[in-house]
Amino acid sequence: MTRDYQICTRCIMDTTVPDIQFDDEGVCNYCKQCAERMRNELHYDAAGQKSLELLVDEIKRKGAHSDYDCLVGVSGGVDSTYVAYLVKKRFGLRPLAVHLDNGWDAELAVSNIEQILKRLNIDLYTYVLDWEEFKDLQVSFLKASIANAEIPTDHAIGAILYRVAAAKGISYVITGGNIVTEAIMPAVWMSDNRDLRLIKAVHRKFGRVKLKTYPQLSIVDWAYYTFIKGIKYVQILNYVPYVKAEAKRVLCDELGWRDYGGKHYESIYTRFFQSYILPRKFGIDKRKAHLSTLIMSGQITRDEALAEMEKPTCSPGQLEEDGEYVMKKLGLGYDEFAKIMTAPAKSFSDYPNSAYLRRRFAFVVKFAKWLHFRCERPGN
Repeated sequence: MTRDYQICTRCIMDTTVPDIQFDDEGVCNYCKQCAERMRNELHYDAAGQKSLELLVDEIKRKGAHSDYDCLVGVSGGVDSTYVAYLVKKRFGLRPLAVHLDNGWDAELAVSNIEQILKRLNIDLYTYVLDWEEFKDLQVSFLKASIANAEIPTDHAIGAILYRVAAAKGISYVITGGNIVTEAIMPAVWMSDNRDLRLIKAVHRKFGRVKLKTYPQLSIVDWAYYTFIKGIKYVQILNYVPYVKAEAKRVLCDELGWRDYGGKHYESIYTRFFQSYILPRKFGIDKRKAHLSTLIMSGQITRDEALAEMEKPTCSPGQLEEDGEYVMKKLGLGYDEFAKIMTAPAKSFSDYPNSAYLRRRFAFVVKFAKWLHFRCERPGN
């Protein structure tokens, strides 16, 4: 049976999300879960600020005899750029910036990265993926018809951050992940980018080029980096009141940063994937999740979010230009791309994956998160 359309009365999540539920007042489970996360994971109070102070002192102490005391991943986007700004300007840390070049950086992204790091006097390490390998893996995921075709990039980023941190003897990776702009994202939309078994299964079925250099992070690798090397992830934006519009203003005024017009649009592939492939093939508009989170954190109103949703995901001219570029760069003809777009959507569960193993050993992940929390709040 087809479900009648309904939209949340509090945020703008709706029945395009298969597992959404509404209470008697029309409020959805996603904004309730978001509110709960904000209560538990934002640390703006006095205790949180004290913990942040202790954490910064601990990072400085552990890195006192090294060239760098922490690592930050940079994409050129607002979240990672603001983290680099805070880490250097506000907290006085000595970060090494790490960037993954997957071949899709917009010119503006490259310019932003160069500009901000020069002004902040932060060293940059760039890992360039082998294009033939990575292209083959990206095409494999498109042919697999899984909604999260960004897994190859996201997985490689995590693998490289751990690898560089371990090689440099850095114990702290400070990320741009945060609750106030990213808390809402349905699991039914996005499969786990850490699942190396899924990546290998998809590539084995659709790929043609052997993955000799692609950065991989197995469960064993993750356990080694986490428990043996003691590398910890810190979401520092959960300790600092983070208003995205204000962060953009600061970055523009002080660092000469320029906006892209959309979340993660610093990547040409991501811009086309989120603006065209996801909505057209999978019926997914990620703006609903992004804007709903901003509603819940009080950064925009529901009416403002609804007005934003009336706008196209991307201008028709930009979509056409990006589509031509993506197909040419991936070596896909019009007929082959059309076949990809019309193929039935599938789930990650249609391919071998590690979901069961991750559920079976979920307590290990919980323990690692507890360790990270203890790291973030060393006064506990």
